[in-house]
Amino acid sequence: MVGREKFDEELQKVQELLIELSNTAIDTLNTSMDYLLASNIEGALSVINHDIHINRLEEEINDRVILLIAKQQPVATDLRRLMVLVKIASDMERIGDYAVNIAKETIRIGKEEHVAPILLLDEMRVKTISMLKQILDAFIHENADEAKKIAKQDDEVDEMYGQTIRALLNVGVEKPEQLSQVTQLSFVCRYLERSADHATNLAERLLYLLKGKHYELNN
Repeated sequence: MVGREKFDEELQKVQELLIELSNTAIDTLNTSMDYLLASNIEGALSVINHDIHINRLEEEINDRVILLIAKQQPVATDLRRLMVLVKIASDMERIGDYAVNIAKETIRIGKEEHVAPILLLDEMRVKTISMLKQILDAFIHENADEAKKIAKQDDEVDEMYGQTIRALLNVGVEKPEQLSQVTQLSFVCRYLERSADHATNLAERLLYLLKGKHYELNN
């Protein structure tokens, strides 16, 4: 097998691993929110235990990219693609971390009845997961126009974040005995907002991959 064919084969494997990592991280974030809404402690524990799989996928991607660079000496365009793959893997691993953090908050809340505006958090979850799935699809199809559209949706999540935090603060004032739960759900709100920010990061990385220029979206 000639050098270029070998490089393309290895690159394809890295991209397949990245898609697996991305789907796993997105699904884990979604599932973690399901467990929060259902006060499912056992499910939350399974999210925490599953995080090692996400971490190992990111590590394998990084290792393969390092070997490709060392052995194949890629040209500039290929090197740019490899660097983007590594950065996207880091974004997705971070989303997996947010899923774990949400699971930990679920365990801290336990079986307490949710006194805070949990439906607002669920709306944030739906929008965030939609953004992440859309940007992954845009990456797979290398669709720059879709990347730009997806990044604009981050403003909607920011608005949801502000609305939810205000509602949580109101509950804290009205029911100070529930301040602990309010604080924990505020963290969950922040993890969702940060996950949506990573969708914007992914859009910027895709545009850099396709156009060779750095873009700052939603600034």
